[in-house]
Amino acid sequence: MNRRDVLATMSASVALAAVAGTTRAQDAVSSAAADLYERAIVFDANLSPPVPDTFPFPKAMLDMVRQSGITAVKTSLGGIDEKFEDTVDEISFIQRMCEEYPDVYLQVREHSDFEKAKREKRLGIILSFEAVTMLEDKIDRIELFRGLGVRVMQLSYNKPSPFASGVLSDPKAGLTPLGQKAVAAMNTLGVAIDISHANEATSFDVLKASSRPALITHAGCAAVHPHPRNKSDALLRAVAAKGGVVGIFDLPYLTESPKQPTVDDYMAHMVHALNVCGGDHVGIGSDSSIQPFDTSAAGMAEFKKDEEHRQKAGVAAPGEDRPPYVIGLNSPRRSETIADALLKRGYTPRVVEKVLGLNFTDALGRIWQV
Repeated sequence: MNRRDVLATMSASVALAAVAGTTRAQDAVSSAAADLYERAIVFDANLSPPVPDTFPFPKAMLDMVRQSGITAVKTSLGGIDEKFEDTVDEISFIQRMCEEYPDVYLQVREHSDFEKAKREKRLGIILSFEAVTMLEDKIDRIELFRGLGVRVMQLSYNKPSPFASGVLSDPKAGLTPLGQKAVAAMNTLGVAIDISHANEATSFDVLKASSRPALITHAGCAAVHPHPRNKSDALLRAVAAKGGVVGIFDLPYLTESPKQPTVDDYMAHMVHALNVCGGDHVGIGSDSSIQPFDTSAAGMAEFKKDEEHRQKAGVAAPGEDRPPYVIGLNSPRRSETIADALLKRGYTPRVVEKVLGLNFTDALGRIWQV
């Protein structure tokens, strides 16, 4: 399934409502948070720009992206089971999007592109994979996709792959021999390894095999709420010790069902990660869209349709009975709210600036060097 197929096409009226929501979110934070957000490099390690199926894009949608204040995002392509040809088509669509709207979008291929996106007030987009069905069992495709701009890859989604095991796999199963070769290839090529959906055995295998830091771009903390998608303190420490970064997501897995998580629930995971990993190794990885989740009847119907597909594919995690948003963070400027919450909890502006983006962008710069 193509990611564009599960993101509802954004109408002009919905986009205008989102822009209004952007302004309200900005007004709700302190002036200190607003000023910090304005000057910081704001990077979300797993966030999708709204992508209609056809050109031209609605002006209101483009305005929403511009007004989000986000410098760059890592966006996942290829869905959970997409074929090689469909993935190439999806990449070409994103690249055309950057060409059609060069004043709005910039494909990020190297570390200097983050500063460029900030300076030019464009949205930088890093291409990434969560599942690796498009690789099949062909190691050389890692280099091919790297040439197309895919700079971050996971070796397994929730289920096992030819390379590794996911969080819904046998907990004792880790990297396969092919996965060991893939890690070596990614190290050589400067492709970042993401272990967000990997089980713990795979994650520690990656950390042992890799000569470069590994990333957890979007997850929560198991010590705060036990869930297959949330990571143990031992793994969080190991990722930080390797020079990696952990991004906290804003998904329902932050709390026990049926509760819809709130900003306070989100911050419990963020603060725990900072306590375990330190201020240089934590960031934001929303695992959602810049476009706010549509809580209308139509939006919920689309969510349920997507969930039915995930259940049939066997990749749905426990707790997917609630829509993917956090109350208080369902805004294009969610990271500004997080910055405000961190400042109110006594974190220094420098630490907040690192969490907003510098930790991830610095780590990616080191990993991408070849």
